[in-house]
Amino acid sequence: MTPIEEVLKKLKSRARPDQLEGMARFGMTPDKRWGVSVPDMRKIAKETGKDHSLALELWKTGIQEARMVAGMIGDPIQLTEKQMEEWVKDFNSWDVCDQVCMNLFDKSQLAWKKVYDWSRREEEFVKRAAYSLIACLAWHDKKTGDKEFLKFLPVIKQGCTDERNFVKKAVNWALRGIGKRNPSLNRQAIKTAKEIQKLDSKAARWIANDAIRELESPAVRKRLEK
Repeated sequence: MTPIEEVLKKLKSRARPDQLEGMARFGMTPDKRWGVSVPDMRKIAKETGKDHSLALELWKTGIQEARMVAGMIGDPIQLTEKQMEEWVKDFNSWDVCDQVCMNLFDKSQLAWKKVYDWSRREEEFVKRAAYSLIACLAWHDKKTGDKEFLKFLPVIKQGCTDERNFVKKAVNWALRGIGKRNPSLNRQAIKTAKEIQKLDSKAARWIANDAIRELESPAVRKRLEK
């Protein structure tokens, strides 16, 4: 059995077709989806180990869960800009977009460039990927200083009037992610949210109100004080 056949067999064995209807209600594209849970995908990825060539093969299957596993086993060092562009054009579900961004794309040095590139694009999931990347970098990148994250705030403001659900939720996630890094960025994120709040856009007001509610919450303040 080839490595790709082995991974697909493991995924198939954990398939839950009865879950597909519920997943669709949460906006997960049902096409070419088997209903495998994320914890099961992570387990399969851990058993498989990093294998960039296999990741490329899995991506080509078009199966949603295979693509998420591809993101988990891909090697960020071998990741090229060409591959990122090819994969991002294939995104058609928010969970695939976010899993690939958080497991592979945000670990590449190219991630910062792609935020600026993709935030200017009009395709819904390409644009979502830009803001998902901001959120993932804010979460995972412990070394980069505040200055680089402050540069993302105008990008967030630029995207906040997009009324499309999957874009506005990612913009909100990005703003909250930056605001939860440290007290200084928290203040700047809240300031940006209050500027966004004044824009004549239903999406912008939702993004701002939700971000302010979380970033000013006692739970976030308490964690940042530590």
